[in-house]
Amino acid sequence: MSVLIILIVVSVLVAGTFLYLFVLSVKKGQYDDDYTPSVRMLFDDTPTKP
Repeated sequence: MSVLIILIVVSVLVAGTFLYLFVLSVKKGQYDDDYTPSVRMLFDDTPTKP
């Protein structure tokens, strides 16, 4: 039974760490680029010469 409590505590700590890192990356502006992904398929690629 004690192993179950240890696993729950460890999983909550890991989930909290990932949540903290996600919030930190959102605050730093990593997900702010909304324009480029929607129009990237419309950009013409320049052909390369073989």
